Amino acid sequence: MPAPLRRLASALAVLATAGALVWGLMLLSPVDPARQILLAQGDPAPAPAEVDATRHELGLDRSYPEQYARWLTAAVRGDFGTSWRTGDPVAAELAGRLPATIRLTLVALLFATAVALALALPGLERPGGPADVFARGLVFGGSALPVFAVGVVLLEFVVVGAGIGRVVADGTWSGALLPALPLALGIGAEWARVLRGGLRDALGAPHSETARARGAGRLRILALHGLPHAAAPFLTVAAMSAGGLLAGAAVVETLFTWPGIGRLLITSIDAGDLPVVQAIVLLGVVAFLAANLLAETLTAAIDPRRREKR
Repeated sequence: MPAPLRRLASALAVLATAGALVWGLMLLSPVDPARQILLAQGDPAPAPAEVDATRHELGLDRSYPEQYARWLTAAVRGDFGTSWRTGDPVAAELAGRLPATIRLTLVALLFATAVALALALPGLERPGGPADVFARGLVFGGSALPVFAVGVVLLEFVVVGAGIGRVVADGTWSGALLPALPLALGIGAEWARVLRGGLRDALGAPHSETARARGAGRLRILALHGLPHAAAPFLTVAAMSAGGLLAGAAVVETLFTWPGIGRLLITSIDAGDLPVVQAIVLLGVVAFLAANLLAETLTAAIDPRRREKR
C-alpha cells in the first residue's frame, strides 16, 4: 500500500477509535438525553410519553451497535445532535464559535513562530557564548511557563493595570493579539528548543562545513543547509503542538472570555452538555490528525531520506 494511503488508513482507524470512545461517554452518563432535550426546549416537567417519544426519535430504544452506527453516520455528516443546555443543534453552536477559535489559533501560531526563530537563531555560531546561554535560558524558562499563569499575569498587569486590551475579548483579529500570547510563549519556546538542536546539528554537518570552506555566507548556509535539515523534527513537534492547541485554548478563552469553542467546552462540561462535549473532543482529534498528516507529508517532501518507497 502506498505511504499516503497507509497514513490515511491509520488516521481513520484512530478517528474511529476516538469516535467509539466519545460515543461511549453517553452510556456512562446518568442523564437521560431525551428528558434533558425536552427540558432545554422549555418543558419543565416532561411527561413519560413525551420522553419515550423523544427516545424513539433519537433512536435510544435501539441496540447499542445500531445507536453507534446512527451516531457515527450523523457525525460524519456534521450532525452531532441537539445541545442539552440550549436545545439548539450542536453544529450551529460550533459554527458560531469556531471562527473565533481559528483566529486565536492562527495568531498564536504566528507569534509562536516568531518566538521560536528569535530564540533559536542567536548563539548558533558560538555555542556556549553569552547569546547562546541567554537564549537557552529563555527557552527553558518559556517551556516551563503554565498557560494559565501567563494569562493571569497579562490580565492583571496589562489589561487591568495598564489598560491595554479588553477584559472581555470581542473575537476579532485585533482582539486576539493579547489572548494569543499565553498560548504562543510556551509553544514557541518548545519549538525553539527543537529548532536549535536541529540547526546546530545541521550547521556542524560535513555539507555545511564544505559550503563554509567554499566561501558561502552564514545566511546562505542557514537557508540552504540548516533549515531544510532541521525542518523534519521541527515539523513533527509543531504538528503535535498545533493539534493540541484546543486544551490551551480552553484555558485562555475562559480567562479572556473569548467567544470560541474552548470556552464553549468548559461551559458544556460544567452544564453536563454531553453532545457538545462529544463534538468538540472529536473536532480536536480531527485537528490533531490533520496536523500530523500535514507534517508527515511536508517532512517527506523536504527530506528525501524520509520518503517511503511506494
